[in-house]
Amino acid sequence: MNTNAAVYRQPALAAELLGRSTWPQYALVLAGVLLLTVSAKIQIPLWPVPMTMQTYVILVIGMAYGTRLGLLTVAAYLAAGALGLPVFAGTPEKGIGVAYMLGPTGGYLVGFVVAVAICGKLTERGWDRRLITSLAAMTIGHGVILLCGAVWLATLMGLERAIALGVTPFLLATVVKTLLAAMTVPIAWKWVRRLR
Repeated sequence: MNTNAAVYRQPALAAELLGRSTWPQYALVLAGVLLLTVSAKIQIPLWPVPMTMQTYVILVIGMAYGTRLGLLTVAAYLAAGALGLPVFAGTPEKGIGVAYMLGPTGGYLVGFVVAVAICGKLTERGWDRRLITSLAAMTIGHGVILLCGAVWLATLMGLERAIALGVTPFLLATVVKTLLAAMTVPIAWKWVRRLR
């Protein structure tokens, strides 16, 4: 076997803290869904559009939970929304269920899944341990979310308008959340190392 081709899979923060027992993982999925719901509802005034902390939570879940548990958490969140629970930003005021998910925010929801998968895979390669690699992972994750959102919106309103309405207004908030997310998991790893 070529050892250069083999990549050692490192455990995600959640696995390091709680192991791989079933009940703690269920609790983490529930906690993740609740955090995503709350982060979608709280708005922080920022120009030109208010900021929610939802993409911050998405990326931290991807890095802290790893691929499998992260995807399970996002799937549970999306399932709750598809069933009509008001878990998304703007719900129930702007609609609920699958109809809401297929509207203008649908691409961002798809981006959540892709970003968590990417961040989870990068965690397995140790990108969650150091600030610089965590920053790179979070930047990639946010880029994927914005790209998916813009592509989806472009099918509804054209590319130029999609970028103007679905990317540009969120750039400042994205930079802030990327920096916060990049610091969160490496700091958590430092605490875990000190406790051990």
